[in-house]
Amino acid sequence: MASRSLPRGMGFFHPVCLTSTFFGVGLLPGAPGTWASLAALPIGWYLMLYSGPLAVAAAGLALFFIGIGPAGIYERRTSANDPGAVVIDEVAAQLLVLAAAPQSWNYFIAGFILFRLADILKPWPVSWADRHIKGGFGIMLDDILATVYAGVMLYGIRMLFE
Repeated sequence: MASRSLPRGMGFFHPVCLTSTFFGVGLLPGAPGTWASLAALPIGWYLMLYSGPLAVAAAGLALFFIGIGPAGIYERRTSANDPGAVVIDEVAAQLLVLAAAPQSWNYFIAGFILFRLADILKPWPVSWADRHIKGGFGIMLDDILATVYAGVMLYGIRMLFE
């Protein structure tokens, strides 16, 4: 199991810890990636309501790029490969999936479930990226690749039901 301890020499309020764990969400017990994806839902809903799907996608992309450095530092400082506490990747990816959903709780829940499945099952090339691309970029990339699967499935559901 991946580590959920704070990096050596860094407290909870260190910017690397706050960013990587998405303000401590990654330190919650159980399934930190699921907690992080859940945390993204109200953020996506708010952005969708007041700014639209492009704002949701922009937030996901911004978190992707913001997360690369801190995730890599967190990983190096804990000496753990893709530490479980690092969940900014799940938040970024979940927002990207939600950008493809209409503002409906049914679609948001479907997007959540589809992303979690793609993230857990890691179909190719997600699994390849997870094994071969290391560091902060690798931590972030495999989840972003999982959004492609979740997004395509969500789009298919939309085409069936709309």
